[in-house]
Amino acid sequence: MRFPRRSGILLHPTSLPGRFGIGDLGDAAYRFIDFLASAGQSCWQVLPLSPTGYADSPYQGLSAFAGNPLLISPDKLRQTGHLQDADLAEVPSFPDSHVDFGAVIPYKTMLLNRAYSHFRAAASPYQREAFASFCATQASWLEDFALFLALKESHGLRPWHEWEPELAHRDPCALQHARTALDHSIESQKYRQWVFFDQWLALKRYANERGVYIIGDIPIFVAMDSADVWAHTDLFYFDEKLKPTVVSGVPPDYFSATGQLWGHPLYRWDAMGETDYRWWIDRFRMAFTQADVVRIDHFRGFYNYWEIPAGETTAMHGRWRYGPGARFFHAVTDALGQVAIIAEDLGEFDAESRRGVTDLQNAFGYPPMKVLQFAFGGGPGNAYLPHNFEPDCIVYTGTHDNDTCVGWFQATASASAREHVRQYLGDGTDDISWRLIRLAWASVARTAMTTAQDLLSLSHEARMNVPGTVGQPNWCWRRPPDSLNAGIAQRLATLTQLYGRAP
Repeated sequence: MRFPRRSGILLHPTSLPGRFGIGDLGDAAYRFIDFLASAGQSCWQVLPLSPTGYADSPYQGLSAFAGNPLLISPDKLRQTGHLQDADLAEVPSFPDSHVDFGAVIPYKTMLLNRAYSHFRAAASPYQREAFASFCATQASWLEDFALFLALKESHGLRPWHEWEPELAHRDPCALQHARTALDHSIESQKYRQWVFFDQWLALKRYANERGVYIIGDIPIFVAMDSADVWAHTDLFYFDEKLKPTVVSGVPPDYFSATGQLWGHPLYRWDAMGETDYRWWIDRFRMAFTQADVVRIDHFRGFYNYWEIPAGETTAMHGRWRYGPGARFFHAVTDALGQVAIIAEDLGEFDAESRRGVTDLQNAFGYPPMKVLQFAFGGGPGNAYLPHNFEPDCIVYTGTHDNDTCVGWFQATASASAREHVRQYLGDGTDDISWRLIRLAWASVARTAMTTAQDLLSLSHEARMNVPGTVGQPNWCWRRPPDSLNAGIAQRLATLTQLYGRAP
């Protein structure tokens, strides 16, 4: 698919300002869309919207289909009558600068439980009918997900492979007993999903009506402790005791002498192919319900991926295996038509792998990513330098996995990279974030993206994630209230108009 010439901002909803300790789908999200429209932007890119598990990472979701209840707006719940004024009268004093997940999770869980109780007691006939309709239409994933979370809560949040064997192996009698015993908890989880999708899809409609399109994100792998793996162990490499036999990662490279051991269970692509990749097609269908364009994280895994024997302590002793390749994307196209996919193809490649991934992208029209922070410090042939771009690409000043442009230029970048930037820009490197934004916007790339952090010229403290590390401050950054003002909107709108990216 050929993308139009446009631009936008990467900002995960958890980073929005607000009084409830974490960004949500309330007023601040609507005001951000207004800012995008006033700045002439066409795209809002988010990270995966799935409920988070391990280390609060959106890339370690508890489900590939569900939404994150922490994003539900309490103010919107009050507007629909599911919370009362008294429920929100005393909000803890949360920090504005970051998400304190340890404090936010119990507080918002309490609010969601209270909202569910109000719903059960006083919902209108229309609301009850809408809830029942949602449960029926989404039953293919919702039933397993709600049961999974109810069981997880009843087991002290322990991962599913530590439950009783009959539950881990999904014995029908054990599951039926659990459904009866946990009926209230299961329905509460369904309620949260209904509310999330109601709020998110209303926000998406608001964005689309103002010419703003949502770019979503699909991590290629799913977390071991997820409803997807528990419900479909036959689609992954497990032994008879439901222990994974191989797991995901990437091999040693310039950045890590031992590689990265991610630990996701790996797909049995042969088994998935027997159903024409039905689970994946359902996943894409959900992704394109939530978003207009979808970025696939670690796209290269559809061509080849690094397989590590389970039990290894590093990623060193793995091997390359071929993914499903073109057959997979033909099945996706046959089922869903021509869809708008961005292929995250960053990282080190040998020549054969680079050709294979590029051929796969070109065959289906999936544009690659270019990151300006990767462009400097080498020679003029660097593929990330704008003069080497093909138009069908997406250029970023940086992503959630990079330092901010200010932090990168001041500390993270090598001396040779900083000197290369000075020479390449030619007109100085003060206000480095906006100079790189201008460079991206002026490029031939069809889509140019920057982060909210770079738009605000913030330094290290605003970095969203450091790959290969776990825990705070990863995923915790929040945008300062009132920071995206009319002056910034006008400045960005001027660049956008100047370089032909206005809607």
